[in-house]
Amino acid sequence: MRSTAHERGAVAGWGVVRSSRPSLVAGVSMAGFRGGSAGPVDVRVVPHPAVTLVLEFGNGPLVVDAATGRQQRGNLVAGFLHDAVRVRGENIECVQVRLSPVVARAVLGASPSELDRTVVALDDVWGQDAARIRQQLGDATSWQDRFVLAEALLARRAETGPSVDPQIAWVWDRILVSRGRARVEDLAAEVGWSRRRLWSRFQSQIGLPPKRAARLVRFDHAAHRLATGEGAARVAADSGYVDQSHLHRDVRAFTAMTPATVVDQPWLAVDGIAWTGPGVGESD
Repeated sequence: MRSTAHERGAVAGWGVVRSSRPSLVAGVSMAGFRGGSAGPVDVRVVPHPAVTLVLEFGNGPLVVDAATGRQQRGNLVAGFLHDAVRVRGENIECVQVRLSPVVARAVLGASPSELDRTVVALDDVWGQDAARIRQQLGDATSWQDRFVLAEALLARRAETGPSVDPQIAWVWDRILVSRGRARVEDLAAEVGWSRRRLWSRFQSQIGLPPKRAARLVRFDHAAHRLATGEGAARVAADSGYVDQSHLHRDVRAFTAMTPATVVDQPWLAVDGIAWTGPGVGESD
């Protein structure tokens, strides 16, 4: 039975639309965003353990200001961000896609390692596919049709692109399930690889060294718990940090903000609306 897209809510000037069924492409999650019709929107996006595609089709453009000083407009792809980035614009409509790094290599046609710390034009990665999907999304008359169009393109690219080693996919899954607390040395031993081999293969195919990936997954879990109002000391203890100061240092390293500032970031509230159920970067 065909599902219908529906509005989930609005936060910080963003209206969020979700399909009533999950994506049929493993490792892919999608949501529709519209913002700035009543005035400019301007939010900071907190790093999370997924590769992000923005498929824009509105009158925008959406503008992203990276911490590196680089600015990108319109359709874009963002690798694993190491700092919060600023997203702003007016009259924006787009489908945002979160890709597990296990499928990102195939969908992009390149390793996420080439996008580390960067936000780049999707045209530079996809060529004509980027312009084609923008036109198709703009011509579509409903959000559900847009999700179907985006999913079809992602499925085709996922089927024909390069895959990651099964051992790498397994290690990534264990990092997610443990919420970043698994010992990477133990994971290397479990797949029968040397530490050096795992480090090399994981970074080239996933886009981050395995310990950095585990750290990002742990931070993401902790940041979302902080955003629900849980105390920093409790979150630090439950998330595998040595103490509250350790959590504080990680939050500053990923966002250049304090935990008290991060919890007030609207984008974490948007996350709770857009990515319902198990997300790309969550284990349950």
